[in-house]
Amino acid sequence: MAFCKKCGTELELGATQCEKCGTPVQTNRVSVNDQGGFLWGLLGFCIPLVGLILFLIWKDEKPNTAKSLITGAAIGFALGLLGGIFNAFALAAAM
Repeated sequence: MAFCKKCGTELELGATQCEKCGTPVQTNRVSVNDQGGFLWGLLGFCIPLVGLILFLIWKDEKPNTAKSLITGAAIGFALGLLGGIFNAFALAAAM
């Protein structure tokens, strides 16, 4: 739930203003520092589980960063899976 920035009253879902003090509710939740970027994608690639968790946390607040994280996590997971399959076939062929 969201809270009024002026009086701290809990706001109803979809409210446009605070019921108690009348302060308008800020509807734009995108952070100014939401640039995404290569380093967030690299973090998701190197540690896919962290990328997935951060994606779930930031998907509404920082959509560009979340997209970089989930893209890196998906690529890292897919390459890890392909590497594991290749390794299994290489080990089976060596026996």
